[in-house]
Amino acid sequence: MNARRRTRTLLAGCAVAAVLAGTAGVASADTSTPAPGPTGDGAHALCKRVPRIDRRIERALKRLDAGPGTRGSIARLQQRVDNAKKAGHTQIATFLQDRLDFRKSLVTNLKQRQTDLNDVKTWCQAHGGVGKAAS
Repeated sequence: MNARRRTRTLLAGCAVAAVLAGTAGVASADTSTPAPGPTGDGAHALCKRVPRIDRRIERALKRLDAGPGTRGSIARLQQRVDNAKKAGHTQIATFLQDRLDFRKSLVTNLKQRQTDLNDVKTWCQAHGGVGKAAS
């Protein structure tokens, strides 16, 4: 009976080793072949998305430039900073001021993207076969 148990244990061990060796070979094969890179610059897809991207940027700028009654606007966040300072909550005011500084830099960034997107729109219209962008 001892011989049978040893044989079963040996066979089970060999089976586990074979399975592990098989998965290790598959795993190493997966990592040795890198994924292929892009074949183009994506101009067609970008030209197709220009109108949607333009609307998103315009909506974001409109919200940021709105008055204190609009959630997400710079004026509303500025009012919150002023209120925190007035109440003597310096830590809250500092936190909100950092958010306000970021939000102001976001306006500059979005305006630059809008300019770049207008150049892309012009390029797309000049290369008519590449997904004309709507004006």
